[in-house]
Amino acid sequence: KGKDLSVYLESQVRVGLLGSGVGLSLVLGFSAAYACYYWTSVAKKPQLIAGGKKFCEFLKDHCPVVSETYYPTFWCWEGRVQTLLRPFVTSKPCVCYRNELIKAPDGGQISLDWFDNDTSTSHPDPSARPTVLLLPGLTGTSRESYILHMVQQSRELGYRCVVFNNRGVSGEKLLTPRTYCAANTEDLETVIEHVHNTHPVAPIMAAGVSMGGMMLANYLGRKGYETCLKGVVVFSAGWDVFECTASLEKPLDRFLFNSYLTSCLQASVHRHRPVLEKNYDIDHVMKAKTIRQFDERFTSIMFGYPTNDDYYRDASPIHKLKSVQVPMLCLNAADDVFSPNHAIPVEAVKQNPNLALLITCHGGHIGFLEGVWPRQSTYMDRVFRQFARAVIEQGSRLTDLQ
Repeated sequence: KGKDLSVYLESQVRVGLLGSGVGLSLVLGFSAAYACYYWTSVAKKPQLIAGGKKFCEFLKDHCPVVSETYYPTFWCWEGRVQTLLRPFVTSKPCVCYRNELIKAPDGGQISLDWFDNDTSTSHPDPSARPTVLLLPGLTGTSRESYILHMVQQSRELGYRCVVFNNRGVSGEKLLTPRTYCAANTEDLETVIEHVHNTHPVAPIMAAGVSMGGMMLANYLGRKGYETCLKGVVVFSAGWDVFECTASLEKPLDRFLFNSYLTSCLQASVHRHRPVLEKNYDIDHVMKAKTIRQFDERFTSIMFGYPTNDDYYRDASPIHKLKSVQVPMLCLNAADDVFSPNHAIPVEAVKQNPNLALLITCHGGHIGFLEGVWPRQSTYMDRVFRQFARAVIEQGSRLTDLQ
């Protein structure tokens, strides 16, 4: 019996070793296959499209990131995953703002958060210290991680930042029954004029994220040469609002993103209900299930559009790109469900020497995570830093891109 037991145990050990060997082989085989797929299909150089040779060469000379391979975080490179994880995995640098409330022509108030960077050694004179205007996304404020990272990058460069918070989103009271939208740039014009008048000698550039980028692009398209901005960088903008909303209404994306954003917009309306309910059917607005329904019942009505389609057409920056006269770099990911790849304005960009478009295969919406554990700067942050520095310090090369 002892001999039989010994033979049995020996056979079990062999089976166990064989099983563990097979399991290890499977793990190694899967890892090798995944690594092969990542290096051949995920990690790629971005596509750089510029409307003119001069702008293209400027970017390659002063923003090397546009020619470098983008290596998305290997365990979360897919667009939806990057979009969902970014707010949770990226750090929030400590930034102390100085808040300023300015009056709008209609009697409303706009909240600006300033980071003065008074300890700047590269630009110690506050009157001449370069200023970077930052525009958050649809429901974002100066406390979003992507805004804080751009402030951090600006601090290291020695620049001053000012964040334009849309009406009613950052805790201030809504004094008039009006909020904001991507198509209306009146508040942005007021802010830019105020910033320029506050520091008339300092060069000003701007960066916009998502809806903030759409607003900036629409502003530049309307103003042409009549702006003090030296350059603009836009991240994850929605270029055609019809295509953006259609993409977000697909079942999975509606569940993951659309419903949540709609509820955030409704929460903002609810906070200011005493002011807004005099002009709008708030109960009807609160029953909206999608962003499109919210815009039909609230946004398009507020800004006087005959129909929601009229509002979406006016809010789509793709129709105004031909009129942009300031150097503008636009970063989009091909797998961004908020701004689908087929709606990225490649042909429009090719027709304007002031425009350049950088398209990564992956990155999602305001994701662009990179590194094994993407706590710190993202690919988007590196694009911002290099372009901001190039515009501020090499801007003379951008005076005539025709």
